[in-house]
Amino acid sequence: MSSSVKPLRLEILSSLCTREALAEVIGTFTLVFAGTGAIMVNAIADGSITHLGISFVFGAVVAAMIYSLGHISGAHLNPAVTLAFWTSGFFPRRLVIPYILAQVIGAVLASGVLFVSLGKVANMGATLPLNGNWLQSFVLEFILTFILMFVIFGSGLDRRAHIGFAGLAIGLTVALEAAFMGPITGASMNPARSLGPALVGSIWQYHWLYWVAPITGAQLAAIVYRHLSYGFRDIK
Repeated sequence: MSSSVKPLRLEILSSLCTREALAEVIGTFTLVFAGTGAIMVNAIADGSITHLGISFVFGAVVAAMIYSLGHISGAHLNPAVTLAFWTSGFFPRRLVIPYILAQVIGAVLASGVLFVSLGKVANMGATLPLNGNWLQSFVLEFILTFILMFVIFGSGLDRRAHIGFAGLAIGLTVALEAAFMGPITGASMNPARSLGPALVGSIWQYHWLYWVAPITGAQLAAIVYRHLSYGFRDIK
């Protein structure tokens, strides 16, 4: 092992033990537990929650976690969001890997609890392209995440935005996008949310697109908002 790798690993382990990382574990756990749990319970209860109900759950839990954890960790809850914050200069590089690991741990733990509690129901809430049309889902996931990240920049970071409404705006965006595109792509917009059910349920079909499309969509949002805010000078 090289002398540079060992300190890096120690730094990552140390960062994973911080309150911010713990907040990301808890927040992402709650997101996946409630959101994919709603999908599974809807299947068990013969559709009693409904698709719109599931969309509401996803939006509501995101809003709740933002208001609960935003002042602790920023409530990223999403590797695509963390990476977009980093490339935009709003997040330190040394915390990128710890945050993403924390988000993945939270998502996998949530799916594990759901598997033990409910069994392998409704594919564990895994995100899959409709009829295997991966290109369609790739394009749509890219656009959905672009919109979500754009709203995050505009409502959560821009100092000109109304204070206190970020959680509501972001939660409503998640609910809206899940409502109208969920049946086609699963409306993930979040690699960690997709990884939890995929790993626990061993459902890997087209999983790669739920990493590539959200991350690239969020990066484009960062580029566009940088232009709209004069190099983020209007935000900082």
